[in-house]
Amino acid sequence: MTLQTKADTVLKPTSAKPIRIGTRGSILALAQASELRARLMAAHDLDENCFSIDVVSTAGDRIQNRALNELGGKGLFTEEIEERLLSDDLDIAVHSSKDMPTVLPDGLELSTILPREDPTDAFLSHKASRLEDLPHGAVVGSASLRRQAMIKRLRPDLQLVNLRGNVDTRIRKLGRGVVDATLLATAGLNRTGLSEHITSRLPVETFLPAVGQGAVCVEVCCRRTDIKDFLAPIHHRETGLCLWAERAFLRELDGSCRTPIAAFASIEDDIMSFRGMVLSTDGQTAFETSRTLAAPDTASATALGREAGQIIREEAGEDFLANIIHNQHILETR
Repeated sequence: MTLQTKADTVLKPTSAKPIRIGTRGSILALAQASELRARLMAAHDLDENCFSIDVVSTAGDRIQNRALNELGGKGLFTEEIEERLLSDDLDIAVHSSKDMPTVLPDGLELSTILPREDPTDAFLSHKASRLEDLPHGAVVGSASLRRQAMIKRLRPDLQLVNLRGNVDTRIRKLGRGVVDATLLATAGLNRTGLSEHITSRLPVETFLPAVGQGAVCVEVCCRRTDIKDFLAPIHHRETGLCLWAERAFLRELDGSCRTPIAAFASIEDDIMSFRGMVLSTDGQTAFETSRTLAAPDTASATALGREAGQIIREEAGEDFLANIIHNQHILETR
């Protein structure tokens, strides 16, 4: 029997056998896949033809007339891609971190995180320069329960409607006057070259982002050590640590699209600062916690997020969390 050495397992993609990158087909998803490819090309001194970007249609892309929480949540944007990853039809899958369920299918893992873009929410409107300046009763479009709850918290007088679609689709709807304003991730607008549509940015201090907002993650099969070694040079450690903390917080509380949950972690001078929040769907009740951690690593960052979620759960009580999901279910079935 011939023993396989580490040198034998070094990945050497070619134009004849390229690395297959799976992604959704939206302009944002394709921009993220292109960014991943560019970083790998630079890290390994490879040509573009050593990679293929394979577009996969997901249920979340195909069904645009219903809210995500009605359809089953975040897995709608990942399931078909993950099936192809598990069947070795793809080598790598690239996702927006905020679209990722907190529990992945057996055999898959998030191995690599790219540097985080601007994590804020962007306010887009032709009627006002800021959310606070919208006229009484203005119509704001958003499909995010978190954004809806935080908007209601700040401006309970505004009318909220479900507005789904890719970044460019929602911008066109805003331009047609379907809504008076909408909120989108600043990172997505930056990555797609559409930042000129931003009217203003909502600071994280007053409008806490979604878990993972602004971060791009790479999903692989656990058994593909060759792929993980290939990706290792482009992993951004600080963003990864922040993401582990935020995802642990989300997992401890709920992890679906049925609960308005926000969290954001950042690292400065090797000190992690974390803030997490859960809100009622009407935005009028919120529970929040803040924590810091010196010299974080994967284990301690994950523990911080989990402990923060436990604190919120204890303060809010199981009835509060259960009632949010129950009330949301009633709204969905009306």
